[in-house]
Amino acid sequence: MLFLDLVEQVNVLVGSNGTVLRSDVVGKILIKSLLSDMPELRLGLNDAAEDATFHQCVNLGTFESQKVITFVPPDGEFELMRYRCQENIQLPFKVLPVVTDIGRTRMECNITVKSTFSSKLAAGSVVILVPVPENTSKAAILVTIGKAKYDATKKALVWKVRSFPGEAEHSLRAEVTLLATTRTEKKPWTRPPVTMQFQVPMFNASGLRVAYLQINERKLGSAYKVEKWVRKLVKSGDYLTRL
Repeated sequence: MLFLDLVEQVNVLVGSNGTVLRSDVVGKILIKSLLSDMPELRLGLNDAAEDATFHQCVNLGTFESQKVITFVPPDGEFELMRYRCQENIQLPFKVLPVVTDIGRTRMECNITVKSTFSSKLAAGSVVILVPVPENTSKAAILVTIGKAKYDATKKALVWKVRSFPGEAEHSLRAEVTLLATTRTEKKPWTRPPVTMQFQVPMFNASGLRVAYLQINERKLGSAYKVEKWVRKLVKSGDYLTRL
């Protein structure tokens, strides 16, 4: 039995107008080999990966000449390769924040989150932190999915969603009450960005695709059969949207 895990971390900074200011994906391919004998494997990928580095078991000569990763896997689990992508990234979520001041002691937050991945998938462990001023006293919050509360220690509205479906749109609306301050006490609010944490199983942000994973049958014979599993996971890195 052979397991291949494609694990990616996506980082992005989005401006307050929705423009992506910077983004990248840092990924790795993990192999867990439960094979008998010492078979040579051939892994074919599309060309989405950049800045790739490989485990010492990889035949670099074959990769340079044929763009095919050939290797004899060591027993157990190991990291076959690392890579980075900066172009053609599919962001799993779009965050659209609108914060409006209502006088000196109130503000309104409207945060819309859209998932871009397939409706057959769902993101888990979703946490969205919406910063609020230090002089916040309370917040009345409504969400269309999950739960949300004001966390005074984090100086943020904390919105948690156990399972966020694909191709969906959900929102948080909050009326934030601020403590009145004098002009000498009041410091300008720096408007830190909204941050988001998540995990999306079976999704790929970089576009890297496993074309094939083969065993060199010339060395072992065509009767040698292996059960192979390919899994994918995208996790949040620094996933930031400016207010």
